[in-house]
Amino acid sequence: MNDALHIVCPHCQTTNRVRSEQLASAPDCGHCHRPLFEAHSVALDEAAFDKHVARNQIPVLVDFWAPWCGPCLQMAPGFEQAAARLEPHVRLAKVDTEAVPALARRFDIRSIPTLALFRGGREVARQAGAMGASDIVRWVQAKSAVAGT
Repeated sequence: MNDALHIVCPHCQTTNRVRSEQLASAPDCGHCHRPLFEAHSVALDEAAFDKHVARNQIPVLVDFWAPWCGPCLQMAPGFEQAAARLEPHVRLAKVDTEAVPALARRFDIRSIPTLALFRGGREVARQAGAMGASDIVRWVQAKSAVAGT
């Protein structure tokens, strides 16, 4: 497959064109030259969130969380493990609902942690409650298949 995908850099937010067969070859950003994937989630503010969700041509899994939330903190290591397993085919991101309350309101986040899967700029699936790494990976793979990945 020779299709080019738009991938937003987690460091400088530049949109890069990456051939799909090169995703697994650790591509770097053409602007800042840092890796596009580092097997870790990326923390997003409102502007970065909008860019990642709208411009990435891979699914974006967002963990809506808060620093005071025990289940959120319990899930955090599993979310990072899931990032290592799902990248480069899924971008994993975190939104601190205390630091970016406008996003929590915009997406009507009523409980945390809440995972929301976005594809093509729109939300395609949502799951509330803490999950372990394997459950996150299974959920994303099942929902991505339904969403057309």
